[in-house]
Amino acid sequence: DIRTARANRLSYDWESYTPPVPRLLGSETLLDYPLEELAEHIDWMPFFNAWEFHGRFPAILSDDVVGEAASSLYADARKMLTQIIEEKWLKANAVLGFFPANSAGDDIEIYTGEDRNEVAFRSHHLRQQRRRRSDLANNCLADYVAPAGKTADYLGAFAVTAGIGLDKHVARFEAQHDDYSAIVLKALADRLAEAFAERLHQRVRKEFWQYDGDEQLDNEALIAEAYRGIRPAPGYPACPDHSEKGTLWELLDVHKETGIELTESYAMYPTAAVSGWYFSHPDSSYFAVGKIGLDQVEEYAARKGWTLRQAERWLSPNLGYEAAAA
Repeated sequence: DIRTARANRLSYDWESYTPPVPRLLGSETLLDYPLEELAEHIDWMPFFNAWEFHGRFPAILSDDVVGEAASSLYADARKMLTQIIEEKWLKANAVLGFFPANSAGDDIEIYTGEDRNEVAFRSHHLRQQRRRRSDLANNCLADYVAPAGKTADYLGAFAVTAGIGLDKHVARFEAQHDDYSAIVLKALADRLAEAFAERLHQRVRKEFWQYDGDEQLDNEALIAEAYRGIRPAPGYPACPDHSEKGTLWELLDVHKETGIELTESYAMYPTAAVSGWYFSHPDSSYFAVGKIGLDQVEEYAARKGWTLRQAERWLSPNLGYEAAAA
């Protein structure tokens, strides 16, 4: 049950840990970010995966079986990427921010100020509930933030896009019946958005939050996430509830600042976008919440102000039981 899972949470000695204070408190908007800078941070392997090439980059370019086709695709992509940058087909915008925060149970309270007297927003999280090996904890993202009353901690948030202007150019290719170029362009916009998220996270660690100012990592090490801190995205395994993007959008005023909209189902538009939370704790790591029980879903619904049916709808991929028919 959820009580047993909570009893097996990650335990830290918060008394002897001092959370780093961000250099930037509040939010900052970055408009028309240089695409040439983002291009240097592209992780190319997912680009090839989108075309069902599997392997490692750049080894895939000299693969005995698919090397020729992969090299041809890569040459086309690099050529288009140069055009995107030189002719400014796409615009990259971002907003990020850092706020006084502490955990309260499985949620994170985001405060209006450093006095921490007033909760402005609440970020809701889920806990791994399945039985774990005796040496493994039942994780929840809230565990990476100091509990209220212990020590002053902080939470970061961000949203980036490299897809402003994308639709116009995709429509141009489709009007020419050039589906190949349209697909390459969309895939490149996605890669640039992911590169933006990676580059911004690097700047967070070195400049904005500056908890690892001496970090020296090449792009391969960045792709391998060989750094301190995580940036989990609502809707992904560690925080599978897509509706939590709503809190993030309100906190950072994302639509007004960047042009990224949320649909009714909390999908981002333009689709070449990434959003998430920043955690600085040195032990923070990615995990999958996995299947959860009715007791946790009922409690989560109460915390969110939802009915049980609403919670089951949003959390359906994570339900470890058969929900009653609506």
